[in-house]
Amino acid sequence: MPVRTACPIAPSAAERARLKKMAYGHKTEHRLRVRAQVVLHAARGRSNARIARETGLHLDTVRRWRGRFAQAGLPGLKDRQRCGRPASFTPLQAAEVKALACQLPAESGVPISRWSCPELAREAIQRGIATLVSASTVRRWLARDSLKPWQHRSWIFLTGPGFRPKAARVLDLYNPYLAGRTAGRGRVRDQLR
Repeated sequence: MPVRTACPIAPSAAERARLKKMAYGHKTEHRLRVRAQVVLHAARGRSNARIARETGLHLDTVRRWRGRFAQAGLPGLKDRQRCGRPASFTPLQAAEVKALACQLPAESGVPISRWSCPELAREAIQRGIATLVSASTVRRWLARDSLKPWQHRSWIFLTGPGFRPKAARVLDLYNPYLAGRTAGRGRVRDQLR
């Protein structure tokens, strides 16, 4: 079986300085430190097998990072974008459920004294906020903002008929920075008043 030759590495002076900073910097993430060390060893003309022995990495790992640097330079050492599962709910839906949790159940016509997560999930489905939402999802949304309507006395902030357009406008402002997470309780509440 023929042995594959290693990709030749010749970083520029600026790339070499950046790699040294990454490889020996105290605040560099471990994975980036290891990748930079692999490239620096490769720049000295060492074989993949020798680099793997010296760094304690698997031969395939050494080959991967050496190849990515040879193809793309320093940007090749970053993690690639992963697709992941698309979000099931929009930030607006989560904000509407949180706003519902901040209202008294009597205001919604529900004959209970305090909201529970299953009751909030049922009410969200009945109002058309979401087609299907579980109590555990509602609990997670509320936990992100430390909302516990079942434990506290009502500290309500009112949501008028214009809540949905206002919330959509505010959440669109935060959306590029949040990357799928919902905005914090205080920021959204302050913007909606």
